[in-house]
Amino acid sequence: MATERDIKRRIRSVKNISQVTRAMEAVSASKMRRAQAQVEATRPYARKAHEVLAFLSHLRSTQAAEQPLLQAREIKRVALLLITADRGLAGGLNSNMIRVAAHHIQQWQREGKEVELVTVGRKGRDWMRRYGPPIRAEFTGIGDRPSSSVLAKVDERAHSKASSVGPIARIVIEDFVNERYDAVYIGYTRFYNTIRQEPQVVQLLPIEIIEEEEALPANMAADYIFEPDAPTVLNQVLYSFTEVQILQALYEAIASEHSARMVAMRNATDAAEELIGDLTLTYNKARQQSITMALLDISGAVNAVQAR
Repeated sequence: MATERDIKRRIRSVKNISQVTRAMEAVSASKMRRAQAQVEATRPYARKAHEVLAFLSHLRSTQAAEQPLLQAREIKRVALLLITADRGLAGGLNSNMIRVAAHHIQQWQREGKEVELVTVGRKGRDWMRRYGPPIRAEFTGIGDRPSSSVLAKVDERAHSKASSVGPIARIVIEDFVNERYDAVYIGYTRFYNTIRQEPQVVQLLPIEIIEEEEALPANMAADYIFEPDAPTVLNQVLYSFTEVQILQALYEAIASEHSARMVAMRNATDAAEELIGDLTLTYNKARQQSITMALLDISGAVNAVQAR
């Protein structure tokens, strides 16, 4: 049985841990609120970008069928852009994303497709280095406020110090255009609310266009005059749209990470406080037992003296 000193030392240690987890919960809560506002603010922009892309691709003057990012071909080689966190202590966030990604990788390999990875985040990179397919490129230290070249042009001051997703988009786009890959997928954790974040893998390239006429924006004009020409404008829109989709996935993953870490640290704090209560009860019982034994020893000594 542990001594009173050991129990007291363990109580002190658990209290220190609970202070750390409580502080981490507060930090994650603050970052989560900013990340949630960020992801909710950019979702309408991503949706509107897709509407504009769908409209332009249906204009004859843009020659959409000749655009390389829209060309679908037989899939023999696949790339997966896997987005995970750089740090742990976020519950099952990273393990869930890695599990879903591994399932898709195994399915592609069973179909006879070659798979390569582009990883964003240390957790996914480290796991895939041991158990996954070859890694084409890796990116770490993106930070909580990544930016794209599109947004940087809009607000250079706000995004001057932010990490850009340009290199990530550039490598997957160039490899797809050069036919190194026939399809590019992106895996990230979608943020719904504080307690719900779901990992998913969706197709990034080739870009899928809405075909239904009723799904197109009704308030757009029938045609425009493009400068320098329609195909060049559509080509730039396609590149920018791909970059925006990667940026939006990063925003979703960042909000999910901070939410999962906040909940995990709250659970850890609650568990620590419960353990402190159990240890305090054990300490009080041990202390009461030691006092009782001391009283019995004193009583026995008094009886022995009186018996003389």
